[in-house]
Amino acid sequence: MIAVELTNISKRYNIYDRPIDRLKELAWRNQRCFHKEFWALRDVNLTCEKGQMTGVLGPNGSGKSTLLQLMAGVLTPTTGTITINGLVTAILELGAGFQPDHTGRENALLNGMILGITRDDMLRKMDGIEEFAEIGDFFDQPTKTYSSGMIVRLAFACAVAVEPDILLVDEALAVGDAQFQLKCFDRINALRREGTTIILVTHDSSLVASMCHKAVLFNGGRIVAAGPPDTVIPVFKKIMDTAGAIEPKHFTAPVAV
Repeated sequence: MIAVELTNISKRYNIYDRPIDRLKELAWRNQRCFHKEFWALRDVNLTCEKGQMTGVLGPNGSGKSTLLQLMAGVLTPTTGTITINGLVTAILELGAGFQPDHTGRENALLNGMILGITRDDMLRKMDGIEEFAEIGDFFDQPTKTYSSGMIVRLAFACAVAVEPDILLVDEALAVGDAQFQLKCFDRINALRREGTTIILVTHDSSLVASMCHKAVLFNGGRIVAAGPPDTVIPVFKKIMDTAGAIEPKHFTAPVAV
């Protein structure tokens, strides 16, 4: 069974040299172009089967985080379609989705309700979230007072508490301390055994080799290799050793809007 399927996905951003150029474009009613196109992703086709753990590798700026944000519904693709089968939770950028003036408890409750979990169900899960996060009295303090490590603890605790069908994890876990990282990966392994589909963005090829069923390598916004980790990781290391020298250009010349 397919959990996630991306078909011909591309994501474009319009890049303006100066803020006023955006206004000029509006004033000309898009009859003149004042921007360059930046394609964060181009023509991506990817399938993740239910219960598989997929490691997403690639140099900085290769489109990995954009990929996860599209899967999570934070971004919409410029072209292509995304099919998601199941409940998705995501750990993306630090603090993403948290209201800084709300407490950890309030953010956890809000996070679950946004995903469609009832208030009563979230309240029943709250003790487990608090216990897993291990942030003590800060659980009832505004998240704007949290350190980056505390944000990661809360984000991961919230993400796994709702028992997702699909878990998306960006490199945020790298911020946490070693003991908490081990605790997180123990939980990830448990979710994997229970049939949760996990998509992990990381630079740690050893982690992909030891935990993932499949690896996907991005460079220049495109998939350049996909398959068993032992076949993809050598390509990743070659790209990193050459500092992304084979990376295609992201920018295209200005075009009519």
